[in-house]
Amino acid sequence: MPERIAVYPGSFDPPTNGHLDIVERAAKMFDRVVVGVGMNRAKKTFFSDDDRIALMRDACAGFPNVEVRGFDTLTVEFARKVGARFVIRGIRALSDFEFEFEMASMNRRLAPEVEMVFLMTAPEYLFLSASRVKELAAFGADVAEMVPPNVEKRLRANGKKRGLRTGATEHTD
Repeated sequence: MPERIAVYPGSFDPPTNGHLDIVERAAKMFDRVVVGVGMNRAKKTFFSDDDRIALMRDACAGFPNVEVRGFDTLTVEFARKVGARFVIRGIRALSDFEFEFEMASMNRRLAPEVEMVFLMTAPEYLFLSASRVKELAAFGADVAEMVPPNVEKRLRANGKKRGLRTGATEHTD
C-alpha cells in the first residue's frame, strides 16, 4: 500500500497550540505529515520565513512522522512536490468553513487527485488565532497557554517591538 502523505499548510505566524493540535491529530491519521510554512511575499508576517520554519520545527519535534518545510508555490503544487495526496485544514468556525470551501473547490479544479481533509478545531482552541496571540503579546498579556514554549519565549522577547500589533479582527491566519 502506498504511503499516506498529507500536507498541513499555513503561515504559522506564530505557531499556536491550536496548530499543534491539528498536527498531532493528523500525525495519527497519516503515515507522514509535511507541515508547509507558506512564504507568501504579499502577506506581511511578524516573524521571518526562516523564524517561522524554525519555530514550527521545534514545536513539532516530538512527532517522528512530521517534517516542516517552507514553500512559496500553490498548496497543491507543494502537495504534489512532496508526494502528498491529502491537504489538512483546520476549521474553527463557520467563517473558516466558507473560506476553506471556496479554496477546496479551487484546489479540486487544479489538482483533482489531491483530497482536502478538514479537521474541526478542538473546543479549547476555538477562540485561538495567530493574530489574536500577536495582539495579546503586544500588550504584554500572558500567552503561555496558547502557544508552544519556544514560541512564547520568542513572543516575550519580541513583544514590545513595533509591528507585533496586528488587530485582533483580522481574518488572515
